[in-house]
Amino acid sequence: MDVLAAPADRHKGWYLSLMEPNTKGPSFAWLDPSKLYCNSQALADCVKDLLSPFHSDTIDLVAGIDAMGFILGASVAATFGKGFLTIRKAGHLCVATQNQNYTDYTGREKTMEVRLDVLKPGMRLLLVDQWIETGGTMKAAIQLVERLGATVVGVAAVAIENTEGGKWIKENYKFSHCIPEELQSQVDQKYLDSFNSFNFSEEEKGNSAIC
Repeated sequence: MDVLAAPADRHKGWYLSLMEPNTKGPSFAWLDPSKLYCNSQALADCVKDLLSPFHSDTIDLVAGIDAMGFILGASVAATFGKGFLTIRKAGHLCVATQNQNYTDYTGREKTMEVRLDVLKPGMRLLLVDQWIETGGTMKAAIQLVERLGATVVGVAAVAIENTEGGKWIKENYKFSHCIPEELQSQVDQKYLDSFNSFNFSEEEKGNSAIC
């Protein structure tokens, strides 16, 4: 599929076929969703799908998680007509911050931070990230926001895998994602049928966790 083209029939999740499989080995995530951001219609439809459950909710601010959550989060905020708050990896903000430790999807211990002069008790936030795999990063962002007295109205991501952490988010918070029900099992198995259309070099086949 041409990266800049859009089909006449834009069913929910049509843009997911733009996502590419990992061809660099097990030290990387199992896929890269970022190609869909290169297609303006794909990005617009992705954001529309993410926002659809929240149109009746009162949302004061959208927050995105460093780093890929910034792309979707800022797009969601602009479409929704709201401001955008960055939740950063620790050590990047030169102002007073609140920190939260967490374990990311690779099992590494990390710390995130948010500035102290924006979130207030009662403020209602929509949290956005690109992908929720183990749920550790998003859960930490929720804890960080709630420690400052704000309310998490909902969680949005391209996909939420049905891991223990992903299920915890789905059970405890309103959520949205872009994965049609019939594709959820492929996401959980970390292999999309659309990957079969990619032509791998021999080197890529050797490196890929899925080939």
